[in-house]
Amino acid sequence: MANDISGKRVAFLLTSGVEQVELTEPWRAVQEAGGHPVLVSPTDDRITAMQHDWEHGDSFPVDLPLSEARAEDFDALVLPGGTVNADRMRLESLAVALVRSFADARKPIAAICHGPWILIEAGIVAGREMTSYPSLSTDLRNAGADWVDREVVTDRGLTTSRNPDDLPAFCEKMLEEISEGIHARR
Repeated sequence: MANDISGKRVAFLLTSGVEQVELTEPWRAVQEAGGHPVLVSPTDDRITAMQHDWEHGDSFPVDLPLSEARAEDFDALVLPGGTVNADRMRLESLAVALVRSFADARKPIAAICHGPWILIEAGIVAGREMTSYPSLSTDLRNAGADWVDREVVTDRGLTTSRNPDDLPAFCEKMLEEISEGIHARR
């Protein structure tokens, strides 16, 4: 991939129930572009990923407890999907506050599939063009987003995609936004 993000720290915010490929493919893309991915979770030890929300996948170690995570320690944030993961994360007040702090700092945020649910809770979707898994379209529209059905959408540093089929475009655009850094307000 053309975007070099050497030395940039990227927080991956998730918990058990994450769609495995939506964690592993962006993680690999960040590493291959020279970045340092960090798994942040309310779980202290390990998380268990899922394959399509119903089959258990692999287990991954947590690098940093959510209670110790701060936006100022990272250059960007990635929010993988998975219905169970995304539903749990949007109920975590510390996770919602962390997402909001990334948005307030205008740092790049990338969310795929059900990942945008927490963006609604953080109050940062109004007036933005976004995409997601189709079942979130009404939620996003009701929160003020302009939902569109495209493989990847970027609006002021916020990158969103619909599902694992969109991962190549999602990863490419995510890296581009991370390499650009802080984004201007509209």
